[in-house]
Amino acid sequence: MKEKFLQDAAGHYPKAAKWLAAWVLTVRAADWRGLTEVRRTYPGADMVRVGSGKPVLVFNVCGNTYRLIVAMHFDRQTAYTLRFLTHAEYSTDRWKDEL
Repeated sequence: MKEKFLQDAAGHYPKAAKWLAAWVLTVRAADWRGLTEVRRTYPGADMVRVGSGKPVLVFNVCGNTYRLIVAMHFDRQTAYTLRFLTHAEYSTDRWKDEL
């Protein structure tokens, strides 16, 4: 997890700061083995295949105001934060081509 990345996102989008801080604590404590287990904590999380063909997890943040995009390696229990986008930025789908 790139905590500096998340701190920067929280600084740019203060409305999301508490959610991001809670997400970091939740991920650190989680023992997720797949999307089903992630959805027990974050029911709105979705698996999306990006341009590279790899899957990423998309978390709805603050009632869909923002999206957190993460590469989750369940076998290693590692989360790589890739993008933090507004709903408008997410909706363009350009991010899919970049990943």
